[in-house]
Amino acid sequence: MLKIVIAVLVLPLLVIVVYRFIAPPITPLMVIRLVQGEGWDYRWTPLKQVSPHLERAVLAAEDSRFCSHHGFDVDAISDELDDWMQGERPRGASTVTQQTAKNIVLWPGRDLVRKAIEAWLTPQIELVWNKRRILEVYLNVIEIGPGIYGVEAAAQRFFGKSAAQVTPREAALIAAVLPNPRERSPARPSALVARRAGRIAARAEMMDSYLDCLRT
Repeated sequence: MLKIVIAVLVLPLLVIVVYRFIAPPITPLMVIRLVQGEGWDYRWTPLKQVSPHLERAVLAAEDSRFCSHHGFDVDAISDELDDWMQGERPRGASTVTQQTAKNIVLWPGRDLVRKAIEAWLTPQIELVWNKRRILEVYLNVIEIGPGIYGVEAAAQRFFGKSAAQVTPREAALIAAVLPNPRERSPARPSALVARRAGRIAARAEMMDSYLDCLRT
């Protein structure tokens, strides 16, 4: 039992160290989807070849305090607890760093064991990687449609262009589907996705002053 616990704690840390320098070749979610019979469109692209519109839109949608926290957004967690105490449905307070930890070494789901391991790995990623690397890996491995992973594959599949060429509106549409990428499409947005994309685009325009960590 002790060996299993040590393996669960140590092996993911080794993966984190390795992925600081090389692109993840595949993720657990990708393997699961392949077993389920889905395709695999994954095109690693360095962050310098990703449009700043995508950087701003995704962070505006998923983690607007990305540069100011160290893995956990304490303010967002506090807001979630307040909502829960008032009987409201939690909206989720996971940061990009937490989601990256989940994507590169863990399985999908909301069980307590997975969340506990995610909480253990998140500060390790913040310690070993810089913010640019965290965002680079996240933008490359996130699921953005059935069998579609990363912003390069999404831009090519949905808009017929590279991730470097997307417009602010296209970037906002990609970001708008992230809460439910298997049911929503950036290329054929529902009214809900279109409205969400509009709000994301408006917030993204004001994000530059909050993204100093990506310029270092």
